[in-house]
Amino acid sequence: MTIILDGNKLSQEIRSEIQLNLANFQLAKTNPPKLSVILVGEDPASSVYVRNKERACTSAGILTETFNIPADVSEEYVINQIQELNQNVQVNGILVQLPLPPHINETTVISAISPSKDVDGIHPYNLGKLAQGEPIFVPCTPLGIQQILVRHNISIPGKHVVVCGRSNIVGKPIANLLMQRGPDANATVTVCHSQTRNLQLLTSNADILIAAIGQPNFITEDMVKEDVSIIDVGINRIPDSSKKNGYRLVGDVDFINVEKKAHAITPVPGGVGPMTITMLLNNTVKSWIIQNNLSGDVA
Repeated sequence: MTIILDGNKLSQEIRSEIQLNLANFQLAKTNPPKLSVILVGEDPASSVYVRNKERACTSAGILTETFNIPADVSEEYVINQIQELNQNVQVNGILVQLPLPPHINETTVISAISPSKDVDGIHPYNLGKLAQGEPIFVPCTPLGIQQILVRHNISIPGKHVVVCGRSNIVGKPIANLLMQRGPDANATVTVCHSQTRNLQLLTSNADILIAAIGQPNFITEDMVKEDVSIIDVGINRIPDSSKKNGYRLVGDVDFINVEKKAHAITPVPGGVGPMTITMLLNNTVKSWIIQNNLSGDVA
């Protein structure tokens, strides 16, 4: 019987752990962790994500503030805002909600964040430390993926992991994360992308398949082998006249047909998404611990 990797349930379990650990940590430090979020423009999806992050922080005991900045603001203005937060000792984590408006360079803006407050884990310094095998802050979605596998007792060492997608926030860092030495990694990793030849040959040899390409139902039944474990990162809108809003959400994997072959699979929605926010909480608490010279367990 296929195991449904319920990200909502697992997220609640981990958030309870974070709350408990934070309560214990605060015996030694009275000021709670604080996350500052920069939201440029009024992209509806980004606004929803930020509100979800705010609610998650509040429920976990983490202070949060959001800077809502008009879309026509200059890149210099955004960087100045980041530098002020870098210097504010009360702020432990800084998150710039992506995507940014076209006239603002994402790499330049992310690079302006202090690596010690980069709780999204996508500053070049933190990505470099991950590649070295000495991560400080791991990008939230890859860290969430690893936690889904580990906490569902899906063994990673020695397995062939195929990653479809090479983005800087999912594909590349999850490949780096799972190839490192350690009991929660040590995989043999293949990264596939738009120029990969014989894609089906590679995906059908995966023990663990991670799909992060942004194409609805792209991974089909004939592309996977029996008993594969599948992590579907995609969130895609497709038309559905039966829905009040006219669409429904699907992943990059044809869930209905692939599920029957899989050992385990994440649903969309309710799989990777909730874990991404939970790992943001985890990284914010970790940053707070490091900055206050405390000790404690986080992912």
